[in-house]
Amino acid sequence: MSDAPRVVLASESPRRREILAQILSDFAVIPSGVDEESFQGVAPSETASRTALAKAEEVARRLDEGLVLAADTVIDLEGTLLGKPCDTEHAFEILRRLRGVRHRVLTALVVRDVRHGVRIGSVVSTAVDMAPFTDREIRDYIATGEPMDKAGAYAIQGLGGALVAGIEGCYSNVVGLPVCETAALLLRIAPGLSLKSSECRGPSGRLCPRQ
Repeated sequence: MSDAPRVVLASESPRRREILAQILSDFAVIPSGVDEESFQGVAPSETASRTALAKAEEVARRLDEGLVLAADTVIDLEGTLLGKPCDTEHAFEILRRLRGVRHRVLTALVVRDVRHGVRIGSVVSTAVDMAPFTDREIRDYIATGEPMDKAGAYAIQGLGGALVAGIEGCYSNVVGLPVCETAALLLRIAPGLSLKSSECRGPSGRLCPRQ
């Protein structure tokens, strides 16, 4: 609808931009200036929630109207937060810790209505089982450069998909933005918003189990 508020994505992530484009034909991108490291030291879900909230509020302060969508994705390994690698050796260490075990990918979402001051949010969790890959396979993967800006040092939608044995939950959440929950939050705060789709599907074409 023409009178529906415009959505502003508070992220510079190309992955989130691509996923949001599956839902919306038109949206703006304004990356936040929030330091993602400043909220670490608490439980992974709380870290993600605080970071997403800070991103949404920081961008909202620059606007007079619109819906600000912010997200933060972290890896929860038995209660320990694993973030993005700071260098190749850190990436190697992270992937060795994930090898052959189950972890959870948590994405916190916040949608902020700038004009009305309304804010809603949620956290989506997906269980990911990693394959028993070798040290050599880790080194070869790191050499591609793909892991270096990814939470958990892998990209399930890229070459890192070969390291994943299986998932339980929303696929697009592991990529960085859960389609079904994002669509649900946007429609809750702006029922008149026109969405292209709200369906989340994995690489096989199977619908996300959250739907």
